[in-house]
Amino acid sequence: MQHAQFDPTARREIAVAAVEAKIAKDLTWQRIADAAGLSVAYTTAAVLGQHALPEAAAQAVGDLLDLDERAVRLLQAIPTRGSLGGAVPTDPTIYRFHEMLQVYGTTLKALVHEQFGDGIISAINFTLDVRKVADPEGGERAVITLDGKYLPTKPF
Repeated sequence: MQHAQFDPTARREIAVAAVEAKIAKDLTWQRIADAAGLSVAYTTAAVLGQHALPEAAAQAVGDLLDLDERAVRLLQAIPTRGSLGGAVPTDPTIYRFHEMLQVYGTTLKALVHEQFGDGIISAINFTLDVRKVADPEGGERAVITLDGKYLPTKPF
């Protein structure tokens, strides 16, 4: 039976323990995702408290990270999503995404609505990919793909 979690505190504690185990065992998120049998983006988000893992994936992650049975059960619960509070993020990486949406959010909205009409881009029927590519001017660039299903607004 699927259960929902309403207090994110326990999931935050599991996320802390999981990250500590990841560091102690010198694991990558990809290695953890391989154990779960799911994408690296989905698995990372789940371990960090934003998604529920299927039972077999939760058990595999729990075994790899030496998490107890309580943690394995909570990894399967539907979490209260939203890892950021109401304040502007202070972590530089997260802040830059916040800044990108502050600068380009209305542009994205205008372009999506012009091309698709009134509606939203799903964060449920969604995939995320992060790749590192060479920058022609030197250094490296991050290519981040957000791929969500368009859901039109339906008058009722």
